Order: sequence, then C-alpha cells, then structure tokens
Amino acid sequence: MSKTQFQIDESDGPAQTRAWVLHPDIKTDQDRRDAVPALAEAVALAQALPNLEVIGADVVPLRAVSAGHLFGSGKIDEIRDILHDNEIELVLVDGPVTPVQQRNLEKAWKIKLLDRTGLILEIFSDRAATREGVLQVEMAALNYQRTRLVRAWTHLERQRGGLGFVGGPGETQIEADRRAIDEQLVRLRRQLDKVVKTRALHRAARAKVPFPIVALVGYTNAGKSTLFNRLTGAEVMAKDMLFATLDPTMRSLELLDGPEIILSDTVGFISDLPTELVAAFRATLEEVLAADIILHVRDISHAETEEQARDVREILTSLGVPAETRSFEIWNKIDLLPEDRAEALRTRADRDDAVLVISAVTGEGLDHLQHVVGVALQGALREAELTLDFADGRRRAWLYAQEVVVDEVQTDDGIELVVRWSAEQEAAYQRL
Repeated sequence: MSKTQFQIDESDGPAQTRAWVLHPDIKTDQDRRDAVPALAEAVALAQALPNLEVIGADVVPLRAVSAGHLFGSGKIDEIRDILHDNEIELVLVDGPVTPVQQRNLEKAWKIKLLDRTGLILEIFSDRAATREGVLQVEMAALNYQRTRLVRAWTHLERQRGGLGFVGGPGETQIEADRRAIDEQLVRLRRQLDKVVKTRALHRAARAKVPFPIVALVGYTNAGKSTLFNRLTGAEVMAKDMLFATLDPTMRSLELLDGPEIILSDTVGFISDLPTELVAAFRATLEEVLAADIILHVRDISHAETEEQARDVREILTSLGVPAETRSFEIWNKIDLLPEDRAEALRTRADRDDAVLVISAVTGEGLDHLQHVVGVALQGALREAELTLDFADGRRRAWLYAQEVVVDEVQTDDGIELVVRWSAEQEAAYQRL
C-alpha cells in the first residue's frame, strides 16, 4: 500500500463513527483517474457526513482486481493491521465493491464497509429536504440494497437522515427479503407519481407566466449555490462541502437592464455518479432540460477542473439536454488563484463569447454575467404588430403585465400595438 496521503486530526466533538478511506488505483482501469485528487475527493465525500470522523486515507495500488476480495491477501492483511491499530469502525472504498467482495472484506477485517455508491446514497439521504427528494433517495437505496440483500431498512426507524449504513440505533446485519423490497418499491413509486404530478402542475402554472429559465449546473462544490444566493438574495445552503445542495431551488431574478428570469439551482454532479441516482434524480433535473440557458459553473481553481467539466458535459448529454440549448461556461473562484494566472484566464475568456470569469464570493464579473445572459435572452425576442378591439382589455392588460409593449396607437378600428416578445410569450398570448 502507498504512503498514507491523508492523516486527519481527530476531533473533540460528539462521538462519531471512525472511518478510513481507501482509493483502489487499478493499473488496468482504462478510465483510471489521478489517484491523489481522487482520494482527496473521496475524503471530502466522507467528511460531508456529520456523523463520520475520517481518521486517515490511503491510495492502494492494484495491478488487477481480485474477483472475490478486491485486494490481494497480502494487502488485506496489511490494511487490517492499520484499521485495527487506529480502531476504525467503517471502511470507505472509493469505487465499486461487489456484494461478494464486501462480504469477504467485512469478514476478513471484522469491520463494516461501504463503497462509493453507498456513501453517495447516504449523503443524498442525509441532505434530502423535499418529499420528492426523500422518496427518490429511498428508491435508489432500495435498488442498491436489492442487489446485495445484506441490510434491512434501518433508516426508517432513525431520527437522523441517512440510510443506516454508518452507525446509529437499530443497525443490524439482517438479510433483506427481495419480495419485501419490491413491495416497498411499488409503494414508493405510487407516492412519487403523486409528487411528480404536483411538480407538473407547478410547471404548467409557470408556463402561463413564461419567464425564461436559466439553470445553474456544475460539479459538486463548484460554487453554484453561492452564486445563486449572491444573485437572488436567497439563503440556500452554501458550504465548502460536497453535495451541500440536493433539492432544486428556483427564484425569480430581474436581470440588470434585462428581462425577469427564473434562476434554478440544481444538485451538483460528480464523476462515477451511481446509476441508481442518475435514474432516480432525472425528475429533479427536469428544469435543466427545459432551460432556455444553461450556466455551467466551474471551480476554475480546482486541480481537476478540466476533468470535472468533462464529467458534467457527459452527464448533461446522458440526461438528453437538447444540443441547441444556449450555454455558457462560468469560471468561478477566480479569487482563489494567483493574480498572474487569474489574469491569464481573464484574457482567455475575453476571446471566447461563451466563457465568463467570475467570483461569486467577491462579486467580480457578476454584472457582466447578468448583461450577457440578458443579451442572449433578448436575442430570442422578435417584434410583432397586433390589433385589438377596444373591448379586448384582457389581452391588452396581459401584454402590459408581460412588459412586452413597445408602442401603442389608438385608431378608429381599435388599438394597434407593437410588441417585442419571445416564442413562449407569443404562444401563451395565442392561448388567451
């Protein structure tokens, strides 16, 4: 095993589950990531759970994966000594672990083990705030457990959010019954269908007042919520923490010298996002699919910003975001870079109309960001001439409420109007 990459100071706070993070660096993996930043991200994931105390972490070089144990026998013995010497209660493996591998490693180490998928599910469950978010996490967790049949739904009887994978009352190794899980999934789908119908009604209501939707997307912890709060004055949870935002939040925003929009803050993406969550949270990301403009927020100060951007683009493509949707790259956290590098990035961005440099913390570039988004949306507007009867006050009032009237002249035949509007507003007008 490699030299320990992280040794975390132990806290003096409330009792927590002592955890150790392992990142298997598999030489034959074609999609292999740089081990050190990958381990750092795994540690950050673990630290995102309040009831975990990460004691240490290691990169484990592997020439090949052992089908039954993941690691070779020598590595298993070496890791066991480290875990026992540090009184570790939970091992977090940053990667996929099969049910057989998990069972064998837990038996060899006499310690509970959680893989990357299980950890992300636990974080999502701890953060879910809306009814839809809770239901989607439970469904994803049950689908995950269904392949393993090693744990019961202990999270249902707990006070804290979470799935019961990492300590807490009632935690026992009970083999789940597949039929019981299927029945639970059917019940959850029925409840989720009701919630989805409610969301559809809300979208239909918004369509009657068709403000453009601008969606913030990006890798987790890129600064989306900080930017969202800065622009809208909202108080969405924004911390230096992976997956600080889970449930989507929407607020109206009147752009500087531009139209009023609906700004949407979404869950952060991450590499190797569990397939269970990609499917379960598709509805959560519906606003991205319907967005007029997508703002891809990047942490430009991060060592793996290019890799993170690639992961986000791949997820957007897999979600089916239309290729014609207008998008901008927002290079955030410019304030964290040395001035010479920051200036070089500003120069690069000046040559690309689709790239903007900002700091959501200091406010640098935010006025320009609003101006660019406003211009992009105005570009989709067109002028039209309308003639209304004097008695058609309802349509005239609607046009003024939408702030699309450019000119009005009263004639003997009625009221002649010049309007500048979007295709959505024109369609809504035709439905009146």
